[in-house]
Amino acid sequence: MNDELGRAIKEGREELRLTRRALADLVGVHAAYISYIEKGERRPSVALLNRLADKLGLDPSRLVVLAFPELKAVLVRRAEFKSVEKDGAWSRFVSNRALLRRHKVTADELQVLKRISMLGRVPCVDHFLFVLTSIRQATAPSSRR
Repeated sequence: MNDELGRAIKEGREELRLTRRALADLVGVHAAYISYIEKGERRPSVALLNRLADKLGLDPSRLVVLAFPELKAVLVRRAEFKSVEKDGAWSRFVSNRALLRRHKVTADELQVLKRISMLGRVPCVDHFLFVLTSIRQATAPSSRR
């Protein structure tokens, strides 16, 4: 089992000057179970981890990762995905130099696309390419006059 989780629970409990019995009463388990957790002999459920975090003022995500270290990779990926989602397609588009070169995007076109990105959330880089192509077609000199 994980000793780090036990240390985190024990330190949180001791900071609040709670006995094992008092903490157990707060979270609805036996004092012996708190002792087992603190010694790293038991892995509490996620529901119990949330109650412990709430009563001890600890970060529930940290406790879950300490209890279930195999979830760390999933949580890191989720955070990376949220970061990419938050940055949006504009930052991915403008930072992809190879893509900009391949499509011969000019500085003026970048300025127009940047303004479009400020109108609202653009979900993917391909949408910028679609808009760029549409602008180029709309502004191309016509052979029919």
